[in-house]
Amino acid sequence: MLAWLSDCFWHERLWFPEGLGWADLQDRDGRIYAKAHDLWVTIPLALCFLIVRHIFERVVATPLALLLGVRERVRHRATPNPALEAFFCTVTKHPAQAAVQILSKQAGVSVHQVRRWFRRRRNQDRPSKLKKFREASWRFTFYLLAFIAGLVALIDKPWFYDLNEMWKGFPTLTLLPSQYWYYMIELSFYISLLFSVASDVKRKSAKMFNYAGWRKTCNYIFILFAAVFFITRLIILPFRIMYCTWVYPVTIYPPFFGYYFFNGLMLILQCLHIFWAVLILRMAIKFLPGNEIVEDERSDKEETDESEEEEEEEEQGKLENGPVSNGHSALNNNHCKTE
Repeated sequence: MLAWLSDCFWHERLWFPEGLGWADLQDRDGRIYAKAHDLWVTIPLALCFLIVRHIFERVVATPLALLLGVRERVRHRATPNPALEAFFCTVTKHPAQAAVQILSKQAGVSVHQVRRWFRRRRNQDRPSKLKKFREASWRFTFYLLAFIAGLVALIDKPWFYDLNEMWKGFPTLTLLPSQYWYYMIELSFYISLLFSVASDVKRKSAKMFNYAGWRKTCNYIFILFAAVFFITRLIILPFRIMYCTWVYPVTIYPPFFGYYFFNGLMLILQCLHIFWAVLILRMAIKFLPGNEIVEDERSDKEETDESEEEEEEEEQGKLENGPVSNGHSALNNNHCKTE
């Protein structure tokens, strides 16, 4: 059954124009072609990326974070409580008011202590600012080097200036060493992220400056990012690259399954770009009135160390001032109507 499925999936009529097949991609006369077994090299490379990342975060990212003023905050750990821990792990991390009152009776503590316990317990699982900075700096470094390497590999190629050059000799195109290593290294990097996805924090590289407190720098990077995104994703990709993959090929070969499959994926990608562009535009509109901080609507909002301190100060103030009734403290509501 597996052999039959493999034969069906790799059938020549699916991936080649009429008159061509896998026999045309056999190495000969010093010409090397891409092969499926080349992908195995990505596994050891991905493991190497994990090792290099570990060294980078300790040797480079951590000292850089300290230099930019990114510090670890001391967090209070939640006192061990089996009843609250069971509710936290099995029901919800954000209990409603009714649930808080029930848990208060079950655990034998006050409502305020239950709320504080859940806040501290959530913060135990929340990654620190230093951890988020290290991950963002690692991704920023790789993406920067990958961009430079890709530019160096393409700058002397004729198809970099004329996209129609890509189809000359298709599909019997040889595999250049620069192309081979670029794709293998890129794929290995993303495989390494799959290995660490459980412990990673989803952040963009521009977050580095946000963690360091450079808010204006973040805004400038956002403006640059938005401009580059709109130009590359909404202009160059659909009107140059997708035109080259959708319109020009049918002038050389009749359409086949691989043509529709590849361009279908490109169309889905373009739809995602439009969706992301809408989110970026919404952020840009918020940025225009002069807001000092532009929140990334693509990321989920989370609790911060500052919000934890503010909540504790607010609750402490309530305890010191006593219960509140009708917007006034209890002392202000002790007067009689006749006074």
